[in-house]
Amino acid sequence: MQEHEFLATDEHVGQRLDSWLALQDIDLTRSQVQRLIREGNVQVNGKVAKNNHRLQSGEHVHIFIPLPRPLEIKAENIPLRIIYEDAHIAVIDKPQGMVTHPAQGNYTGTLVNALLYQVGDLSGINGVLRPGIVHRLDKDTSGLLVIAKSDLAHRRLSEQLKARQVERRYLALLHGNLRQDAGVINAPLARHPVQRKQMAVVLDGREAITHYRVRERFGNYTFVELQLETGRTHQIRVHMSSIGHPVVGDTVYGPRRPAFGVTGQLLHAWRLAFLHPITQEISQFTADIPPQFQHVLDKLRQHMITG
Repeated sequence: MQEHEFLATDEHVGQRLDSWLALQDIDLTRSQVQRLIREGNVQVNGKVAKNNHRLQSGEHVHIFIPLPRPLEIKAENIPLRIIYEDAHIAVIDKPQGMVTHPAQGNYTGTLVNALLYQVGDLSGINGVLRPGIVHRLDKDTSGLLVIAKSDLAHRRLSEQLKARQVERRYLALLHGNLRQDAGVINAPLARHPVQRKQMAVVLDGREAITHYRVRERFGNYTFVELQLETGRTHQIRVHMSSIGHPVVGDTVYGPRRPAFGVTGQLLHAWRLAFLHPITQEISQFTADIPPQFQHVLDKLRQHMITG
């Protein structure tokens, strides 16, 4: 059973409990929250709540989320690019198009299915659905992930992430020509109030900070390096779209018809650095840009030369 606690403040007064909880960073839709309330898994000031409860300032809200029923997640012989591996961790270069962990509708073909076959021993902290998964990448984002092979390694890596001690740098091709050569986007994120599978900049959302730096300009497109200070769902994609420069190929937060006919967004987790959870040595890794992304860059560079 997962437990989350939230405090309603003056700005939340009068909001419906179910709508408000669905905006929190607990990865639940409003209908899922309503079901948990009906089942008695939400309390306000220690008492079982109702869906239509209107929040008052200072109320303590507890939501209890039952753990997923155990499922047999099968090991699958799926090729993986393992950048580094020892007895405690593995660093993977995830290909674009691969889901990180099993979820409803995707119980096969995921990174976890591949890890169970290629790596074997994984930490059990995140349960049967997410063994070893310390952090994740969107399905259509490629690049580096660190995987924990023991619970101790998992806890220490999670602590580094929480303390913002893990360096995560990305490369992306954006629509448009960024005005500044470098900048910081500090805009809170939460579930979109209408499109529940999407994230959005929301005034009372969770803190989200993205640093960016221009590497190359191609007129109508800009090649950038980004660094995450926080790690919210879809953070880079939403932040860049919010300033009018969505990631090329991102049909959720950008144009519905992808430029250059690409499949998936041109967003790549290029560099990962952290303290090894056991040896405490600095561990640094990079992953080459995948072929589709590189092909588009080459095409743009050639166009800049030939005009």
